[in-house]
Amino acid sequence: MELRFANAADLPAIAQLINQAFSVELFFKAGDRITLEEVSRLYEKGRFMLFQEDGVIQGSVYVELRGERAYLGLLSTNQARQRSGIGTRLTTAAEEFARESGCRFMDLRIVNLREELRAIYQKFGYQVTGTEQVAVEAGQHFTKPAHFINMSKELGHR
Repeated sequence: MELRFANAADLPAIAQLINQAFSVELFFKAGDRITLEEVSRLYEKGRFMLFQEDGVIQGSVYVELRGERAYLGLLSTNQARQRSGIGTRLTTAAEEFARESGCRFMDLRIVNLREELRAIYQKFGYQVTGTEQVAVEAGQHFTKPAHFINMSKELGHR
């Protein structure tokens, strides 16, 4: 097993993994979570960290450095490997990368309809900092009313 940063050749596999992992959201959202084009745009702005076993990507997370804050998003694990610690390892590695890059806080947002996510991230030390309406122009095709919950964690100093 290996934790590493993605390269451009990984982008199609990352898009596929994210869409597979986020298929649990089909009860409130139509279509794929992300396109290859969107993954490519994110890759230009931030970094994808990967968890790989035997040459196969089993998990990924997106990290974007924004001054003293970092953004964590799209945490995805192969559905067959969920609850095996991959998400925890990726989250910890993303936080360490942000801390070593000079960030003091890690921010993320979850959709309120995924009720289990709040407790998971609170277990990692994240606190709710507010809510945000879903922007229609963001390409999110929600089939039920929803909003985002913003969460943040102080990373401390290295």
